[in-house]
Amino acid sequence: MGAGTIDRSGGRRGRKRGGGHRPMSEINVTPFVDVMLVLLIIFMVAAPMLTTGVPVELPKATASALPAEDEQPLTISLTADGRVMIQETEVEDMSTFIPKLRAIAAERTNDKVFLRADGSISYEAVMIVMGALNQGGFHNIGLVTDSSRPIPETDG
Repeated sequence: MGAGTIDRSGGRRGRKRGGGHRPMSEINVTPFVDVMLVLLIIFMVAAPMLTTGVPVELPKATASALPAEDEQPLTISLTADGRVMIQETEVEDMSTFIPKLRAIAAERTNDKVFLRADGSISYEAVMIVMGALNQGGFHNIGLVTDSSRPIPETDG
């Protein structure tokens, strides 16, 4: 038994079935790859621009991150030179800090606030800002640390 072909043209001469132009059964992936590479480059360039904020050298800690919420949390930052920032806006006069916090607390659905303080800031300055946050209506204060860096060993 051998394999062979069957002539279904009925013995007629002329064009063969299919006529030399068969439908393409392969997908051309070159345009797809080109588009994906362009999108990859766009996201690689845009991603660092999405993480904006006040430059603060955070202290080291091994605590785990807090779970994410629906509303973007309010962030208060204390910079190395002693400036206080609400999100990215500097507080010019500390006498207006508590009224600003009360106005912000009235517009928000939760009282969660993240406090970012430079590691070189004194404990007293951090406690003053935490007291102002408490007076301003924010009782759920999370201290932001940099958990990606190891804690240095101490002799003791």
